[in-house]
Amino acid sequence: MKIIKYTFEALFVYSLFLIVRILGLKIGRKLIASLFLNIGFVFKSKEIVKKNISYALGQLNENEIKNITEFMWKNYGFIFAEYLYLDKFRHNKFPKPQIKIFGKKILENLVKSNKPAVFISGHFGNFELMAMELEKNNVNLGAIYRPLNNFFLNPFMVSLRKKYICKKQIPKGKAGVREVIELMKKNCSIALMVDQRLGESERYPFFNKPAHTTTLPAQLALKFGCEIIPVYIERNLDNTFDINIYSPLKINRTDNFQEDKNRITVEINRIIEKMILKNPKQWIWTHNRWK
Repeated sequence: MKIIKYTFEALFVYSLFLIVRILGLKIGRKLIASLFLNIGFVFKSKEIVKKNISYALGQLNENEIKNITEFMWKNYGFIFAEYLYLDKFRHNKFPKPQIKIFGKKILENLVKSNKPAVFISGHFGNFELMAMELEKNNVNLGAIYRPLNNFFLNPFMVSLRKKYICKKQIPKGKAGVREVIELMKKNCSIALMVDQRLGESERYPFFNKPAHTTTLPAQLALKFGCEIIPVYIERNLDNTFDINIYSPLKINRTDNFQEDKNRITVEINRIIEKMILKNPKQWIWTHNRWK
C-alpha cells in the first residue's frame, strides 16, 4: 500500500516539477503557490497551524490568522518552484542579485580562524538558500537534513542539495550525528534547523510552553569549544532574500555539562522565538513542536 501511495505521490511531484521548469520561475511560483493555498491543508492539519499560532502569538482574530497561514502556504509553493532553479541561485544567473547577506564579517572571521562553528536557524523564507550562501562564502560546511519518507523522491532531493546547496549532506539520526562529529574533528562547520520536533527529544521552553527540542548544537559547542552562529533568511515582496548572520552566542562553560547544555538550549529557543516574532508570516507553522 505504501509503495502505491509513494508512486502516485512521486508522479504528482515530478509532474509539477516538469511544469514549473517549462513555465519558468516567475509563473511557476504563482501556479504552485495557488495550488498549495488550495490543497495545503489536505496534507497538514489546519488545527495544528492554528494551535501553534495561538501558542506563539496569543489569540489573534481570524483575519490575522488567515493572513499568516495564506502567506505560509504561498511560501511553501514558492520554495517548491525554486528547487528547480537552485542552479541559477547557486551561480547567480538572474538579471539582478537575489540574495543580500548582512554580517559577512562574521563569516570572514570564521574562515580565517580555521575553526568549526555550528550554524542554527529555522524554516524561514527559503531556508534551503542559507547553507548554499554559507558554502559560497567559503565556509567549510556540512548540512543536516531530514530524509523524505518517499523513497522515490528522496534521492532526487538529496542530489539537488548536494549539487547546488551544500556538498556535505548529513541525514538526521544516530549515524548522522557520528558523521557530524567526524566532520567537526576536521574543522568542518555544521548547519542545522532547530525549530522542528525531533521524536521524543527533551522538552525545553518554547514560547513559555515545553516543546521537543534538539540539544545537538549545545552538545557540539561544549564538546568542540566552538561558536554557535544564528542565521535568519527573510523573503522580500519581490522574492529576493535577505540573510542575516548574527553574532555568535557566548558559550560560558562550567564544570556542569548538563546545566551548560540546558542553558544554551534555552537560549537557542529564545533566538528562534525572536526570529518568528520578527515576521510571523515567514515561518512554517506546520511543525508540531508542542505535541
